[in-house]
Amino acid sequence: MLKAVDKCPGLYCGRTLLENASLSECGACARGFRVNVNNVCTPCESDLSEHDWLYLGFMAILPLIIHWFCIDLNAQQRRFSRGELILHASACVEVLLSGFLTILFTDPLWELRINSCGVRKLSDWYTLFHNPTPNYDTTLYCTQEAVYPLQTMIFVFYLFCVTFMMIIRPALNVKFLPFRGKMAVYYALYIFPILSLLHAVAGGLIYYSFPYLSIVISVVSNALHFSIKLDQTMKSLLETSVTQMRNVTIILGHWLLLAFGIISIPYGVSYFALLLVPAPALFYIFTAKYTHPDNFK
Repeated sequence: MLKAVDKCPGLYCGRTLLENASLSECGACARGFRVNVNNVCTPCESDLSEHDWLYLGFMAILPLIIHWFCIDLNAQQRRFSRGELILHASACVEVLLSGFLTILFTDPLWELRINSCGVRKLSDWYTLFHNPTPNYDTTLYCTQEAVYPLQTMIFVFYLFCVTFMMIIRPALNVKFLPFRGKMAVYYALYIFPILSLLHAVAGGLIYYSFPYLSIVISVVSNALHFSIKLDQTMKSLLETSVTQMRNVTIILGHWLLLAFGIISIPYGVSYFALLLVPAPALFYIFTAKYTHPDNFK
């Protein structure tokens, strides 16, 4: 049995169990380990919580939305063409395949489950800022992935996304959108490094706020979709929203994202709140005439 040892300083410094059954000096735990209440680094073997899975879902949905937006933006067509639909499907396959392989390559390997350390508080995402300085002398560096594997697996996921995009998309662009499809790939090559930097800097903030981010993104993109219509009359907005397949698809996408955000709110929101999903679209359609610039002259 291990004898009692002095408590390690800081929130994340711990002692590693050595081969001779003794404990090391205080330091950072290895990847896949986290310090327990006895200041010993123990392996992370907890299952992901529901909130964790929803967070990973949001991080997978985000690049998919960006892919679809870039493809639609560069297609410059008022209706879905066969080529554009194929590129949209390709982006979906790329993201799904990337997510599937990311799970398989995360401990335990080749299993559709994930061992996790869990997330206890916001500081778990930013252990870099919690390295202690005992006696104000020498800093003890205990930076580690306390939220294992939620931080690193997102970077692996982005790497897979870029890899599959570069393997699958160029041939499809040449065949279906030879002049404009390649721009969506160029945009993604800029966007994925930005997403990686955003995750590295604000991963913890996104973890706690992604339900509300989903709602905000859905409502704002819904307003932008309707605002670019030339005819802002209520009759025209209603007709185009139900008769044009492109508009129907975009609106349904907004509704699904809004429903995802509502379901993800961690405060036991009633499922009756899902009845409010069409509200932003209907609110814009019924109030557009009151916000026309001519009314403010």
